[in-house]
Amino acid sequence: PAPAEAGRAPGPPDGGWGWVVLFGAFVSIGFAYAFPKGLAIFFKEIQDFFGTSYSEIAWVSSIMLATTYGAGPISSILVNRYGSRPVVMFGGLLCGVGMISAAFCTSILQLYVCVGFITGFGLALNLQPSVIIIGKYFLKRRPIANGLAMAGSPVMLCTLAPLNQFLFDNFGWRGSFLILGGILLNCCVAGALFRPIGPGTATVKTQVTEESKNARKGTITEDGPMENKTEEEEEGKDCFEKINQYLDFSLFKHRGFLIYLIGNVLMFLGFFAPIVFLAPYAKHTGIDEYSAAFLLSILAIVDMVARPATGIIANSRWVRPRIQYFFSFAIAFNGACHLLCPLASSYTGLAVYSGFFGLAFGMVCAMLFETLMDLVGAARFTSAVGLVTIAECCTILLGPPIGGILIDTFGDYKYMFIKCGTVMVLAGTFLFIMNYYNYRMLAKEGKERKKKEEDPQSVRTENEGKKTWNKDSTQSGPELEPLREEGEGVKKEMNGT
Repeated sequence: PAPAEAGRAPGPPDGGWGWVVLFGAFVSIGFAYAFPKGLAIFFKEIQDFFGTSYSEIAWVSSIMLATTYGAGPISSILVNRYGSRPVVMFGGLLCGVGMISAAFCTSILQLYVCVGFITGFGLALNLQPSVIIIGKYFLKRRPIANGLAMAGSPVMLCTLAPLNQFLFDNFGWRGSFLILGGILLNCCVAGALFRPIGPGTATVKTQVTEESKNARKGTITEDGPMENKTEEEEEGKDCFEKINQYLDFSLFKHRGFLIYLIGNVLMFLGFFAPIVFLAPYAKHTGIDEYSAAFLLSILAIVDMVARPATGIIANSRWVRPRIQYFFSFAIAFNGACHLLCPLASSYTGLAVYSGFFGLAFGMVCAMLFETLMDLVGAARFTSAVGLVTIAECCTILLGPPIGGILIDTFGDYKYMFIKCGTVMVLAGTFLFIMNYYNYRMLAKEGKERKKKEEDPQSVRTENEGKKTWNKDSTQSGPELEPLREEGEGVKKEMNGT
């Protein structure tokens, strides 16, 4: 770059190599979401081989999902420290090692470790960096890019389901795990496509801060005393401050982030359970096994189309300025589908329900990360997604077991669907009301800030930090935060503060 722009982070190109990065994210996200669901084909033989109950073997997928979401903060810290490319490549290596090791397991506990923890942690290192790198390469087309990348989940699910069945019929579960371990190593190839777009946001912030400090003191960073002082300051930092460099806990003071977090934690109580119990519910009503399995195929096919289509709609000039409302509607629509499911007693009714469920599910998944980035900006998105996934981990684990308890207690699946539908309608309503409040407050704060800036008598004092915080919270381009902070540093210098 030119010397005048050496300290600046380049803007998102919205194309070019970004489409190659998008393909890598498509593969990586597809494996992260679809792989735990595709393993269910092997559970019956593994259960018979080790002589375990169905609940014990089901913990393999539960531990994998919990580790994938629970390791979110660790993944965020590693991305902030090393970037997306090495983290995804290391995650793909862990996935391969975990599945290959699982092929030689002699007990169910060893499967918990190899498949649940090692492979689950590898998938966590694939998921979040893939979502984060999209925000670095796309800005104007970001909703479309997110929708296309998230479509990797249904595409991979449709591919892995017949592939796993073919491997199971020809090689058994041990041979299948060996082959799947080799297939998962392709995540390393996907990660290799994640070429860094430029210096990370954290690095830019540090450079701008250091430059402004040095300008005020009239020193340069190459001085010996200055370097010694910086080292002393680093040694004096406690553990929390060092962690906060890579995981921004100040997000818990961000109004929009807190609204998103509460709504999503509530939503995940009813998000995955209907998928888990859809085929068993169809069998419970007297439908044969193959027809019941085809309901999941209907859901996946509609989901595959819904995700990129939702991204295109969300990127339109009518929807994107108020994308939070669209996200709230998608969650409430999802819940309404579950509330109406018990009315579908015939196979035709369940097929129609599967189609609408796939549409609603795809809409929510396509906007899940886009709405979070819209609230906090690309600069803080890495930390935000790590903090959100660790909070969602608990409700993801509790959702299906609570549904199973309702089925065991009442002997009917309809109460499980009613529970999931009610929870998701409440979550969608909560997000709609609170986002309306958030938009009103942002507009009010923007008017007050504009009025103060136009007043020639106003002087920037300790309220500068608060005004900067409000700027970061607005919808008008939080992705430009590093450049804005650099400009503000120059203004502070001129004012002598």
